[in-house]
Order: sequence, then C-alpha cells, then structure tokens
Amino acid sequence: MNTEQLTKDFKTRFKGDYAVFSAPGRINIIGEHTDYNNGFVLPGAIDKTIELVIRINHNSNIINVVANDLNEEESITIDTTQTNYHWTKYILGVVGELKKLGCNIPGFDSVFGGNVPLGSGMSSSAALESVFGFALNELLGLNLNRFQLAKVGQMAEHHYVGVRCGIMDQFASLFGEEDKLVKLDCRSLEYEMIPFHPDKYSIVLLDTKVSHSLASSEYNKRRASCEKGVSIIAAKYNQVKSLRDVSIDMLEEFIDEMSIETYKRCLYVIGEIDRLQKACEALNINDFSTVGRLMYETHDGLQLLYEVSCKELDVLVQFAKGYNGAIGSRMMGGGFGGCTISLVEAVKKQYFIKQSSLKFKSEFGYLPVVHEVKIADGAKRIL
Repeated sequence: MNTEQLTKDFKTRFKGDYAVFSAPGRINIIGEHTDYNNGFVLPGAIDKTIELVIRINHNSNIINVVANDLNEEESITIDTTQTNYHWTKYILGVVGELKKLGCNIPGFDSVFGGNVPLGSGMSSSAALESVFGFALNELLGLNLNRFQLAKVGQMAEHHYVGVRCGIMDQFASLFGEEDKLVKLDCRSLEYEMIPFHPDKYSIVLLDTKVSHSLASSEYNKRRASCEKGVSIIAAKYNQVKSLRDVSIDMLEEFIDEMSIETYKRCLYVIGEIDRLQKACEALNINDFSTVGRLMYETHDGLQLLYEVSCKELDVLVQFAKGYNGAIGSRMMGGGFGGCTISLVEAVKKQYFIKQSSLKFKSEFGYLPVVHEVKIADGAKRIL
C-alpha cells in the first residue's frame, strides 16, 4: 500500500480536503518485557509504516474508517463500544482516551493501510494508535506532546483492547529517529538517543507466521507474576516499587517465599535490565559483537525463564548461533510466535536468509517470511 493508492481510495469514498500521516512499527534490539517492570527498553522505529488519509467531519459524530489492506470498514458513532472488527477497538481507544483528556473529538472520515506486518512483533497496533493520535492532535490543534500521545496509545490498549502493555511500542513509533535507537527509562519516561550504525551488519527479521493467540492472556500472566514477586520483596524492602529496584542478590533472599515460576520471571527481568545497560555501552563504542552476544543471552532468558518462546523461534535462533556471520539473534516481541531478529554480516546476509529458511522448512514444512528493515523516523505528516 502506498500514499497514492490510499488517497485515490479515499477520494472514491469521501469528499473534501484531506491530510496524510504515517507512523512506523518498531523493532526492539534488546529489553523485552522490561517496560511494564519500570526498566529500560531499546527500540527503534523502522521503515515499515501505517499511513492514514483523514479529514475531519464536523457535521456529525460519525467515525468512518476503512482498513484498506483488510478490505474492511466501519461506520460508528464516537461513543459506541460495539464494533465489527478487532482493529476498530484501537481507534476507538485513542478517541476515548483523548476525550478523557478533555479533548473534543468530532466525527472523521479515514482510510488507512500500510506494510507493518501483522502479528510479527513489530507493533502494528502501536503504529495504528500512533498515526490516529498524531493526526487528530494536529488536525484539531489539541496541543498534546508526543509523551501524551504515547500514553494515549498505551491506555487505549489497556482500556479498550484488554492488553496491559507497557509504553515502549507507542513511544518508539512517535519518538523514533533515523539511525538512532531510543533508550527509554520506563519509570521516568526520560530517554536518550543511542547511535545505531551497524555498518557491516544488517538487521534480518524472520517471521515464523505462528499465531499470537496466546500472547494477550499469557502476557498478562507474566505481568502478574512480576507484580507478585515485587509484593513479596517489598514486604521487607519498602523502597522496592518494581523489579527495576531489585538486584539478583535481593531476589535470592526470597527464593523460598515465592513459586519457582515467579522466581524465574523475576530473574529474567532483572537480568534483562542489566543486559540492556551493557548493550547501550557497547553501541556507544560501536561494539556490535557484544550487542550480539547479549541478544543471544536474552533469547535464552525468554525461552527458559520467561517461557514466552516457541519451537519455531528456538530453531531459528539455534541456527543463527551456529552460523558464521550471525553475531546475535533472539525472539522479538511479546512471544508465542512472531519474528526473530538477527544481526548478520551484510556480505553473508543473503546466504544466511537462504540457509536458515531451508532449515526452518525442513522442520516445519513451510518457509518463514523475511523482513529486512532499517531504523527510520517516527510519526509525521506526509501531506
């Protein structure tokens, strides 16, 4: 889907002036499941986006939305809670959260589409929330900053979709910059742009096409386990508010007071926060071999401690570990499917893609989908 096609389709349905906006998906180099534990994350916006053609319709309270890629559309009132499609909940969530901030949101006509792969861990939902929030903010002169818009997207997922996500995905979609990663402190929302110049390395995503059907419920269970661990530790250490405040030694004190499951979840998160700090130090001196090693360690933690991986993801990461030229690889996203993200020497990239795909097919009977991405800018107005 491209801007020209979207605007053409918009004009066949609606009359009047329009504007065009885009918001990207994201990758996360390291720092998985740390955002809702008040830790750090290290995402980057990518050159895969959702584009939106939109006009404000001041004459009604009707929202007309066309999901061009899905060949689906909704025409609903601003205040409705009944939708025909799951994707509509994200848009209604954005509208609802803006209204909670005191914003007056009139009806609007819109068509959207894009190339952020669905269900692949690249946060198509956050891109959708961000592009609608960003567009309405600009067209209506709401004067919200990007911090506020990220929070709007996050709360849309909490209250309208039922996923208690952290703020990383929306933040990356809104704050991303070309050739930079966002080191985000999820407790204070302070952030630092970390240079990302892989030079001789390429980012390769291999999409298993495994469904995320378990992701929402299991995600919430992982979050509850982390909160349980914090509550046990905080009974003695009242300065502990989240796993961000807990050291490995502190966790070990309470190993007999929590279930093995809770212990493992907490152990992973504490270790991941430390790995992210080390990765940022390495990126600042262009030490990609260290970054790659830490990525492998992250996957081991996600597989064995947080238990959100799956066989398809593990096979791809294991192949990368044995491939001369792949310096790092791990599963990316919430888990239970989606993509692996690998750092591969650029000159060996195509052979890596071919061989890893063949290995995957020999195990599962089909080829993974390949996505090559670059770090790009965040949400913006195109026209």
